[in-house]
Amino acid sequence: MATSPTHKRAPLRILHLYPREMNIYGDWGNVQTILQRSAWHGYKTELVEHHPGKKFPADIDLVIGGGGQDSGQSLVETDLLAISDGLHALADDNTPMLVICGLYQLFGRFFKTADGHTIPGIGIFAAETHAGSKRLIGNIVTDTPFGQLIGYENHSGLTLLDDDQPALGRIIKGAGNNGEDKTEGAIYKCVFGSYLHGSLLPKNPQLADALIEAACVRKYGQFEPQIIDDHFADRAREIASRRPR
Repeated sequence: MATSPTHKRAPLRILHLYPREMNIYGDWGNVQTILQRSAWHGYKTELVEHHPGKKFPADIDLVIGGGGQDSGQSLVETDLLAISDGLHALADDNTPMLVICGLYQLFGRFFKTADGHTIPGIGIFAAETHAGSKRLIGNIVTDTPFGQLIGYENHSGLTLLDDDQPALGRIIKGAGNNGEDKTEGAIYKCVFGSYLHGSLLPKNPQLADALIEAACVRKYGQFEPQIIDDHFADRAREIASRRPR
């Protein structure tokens, strides 16, 4: 289909979910990477934030959410359930999303804390998370449809996927979802959940570009990428992949 020149298009609306409550271990870098790489590809962006108790924004093209401590998850619990229908509608309409750690857990059915409190999730992923007795910490490398994803994990929650729930990838090095079944993250249509911090996208531009491409195809009908010099990201990946667990 014919599209208008890039500079005349409506900008991609990037939604940052809970930037104050769910933004530890550098997850803000994922938002920055999407904004910068979109610009390098020639696409304008508009950053929109959603905070607890506020009206859920309309016309969203891409969603990014980060990790948080149990207390942060409790702070967003009621609001996340309130906006669940809007997030499900976006997910079902192939809106790309990346949710990390704490929000990844709450995109499943529930997270059960160490003191037995159950924080309900919104069920986009067919998964559940239970607090573990020790933290899973260290460098992590995962084989995925987007190549190897390299990052750093730091979580005590153990996420269990239903048998029919696809994982984002399989662990080469690290613990992943639960330290047992070699899975990492989850996928539903264009929604990706992961435990990889670091932040994830600066060292994994292939996933960043996949999110941008999905947003552009959904909004404009096509994606017109530019060649980007990724030698700094490549160097970071090389160094990170060699680091001990």
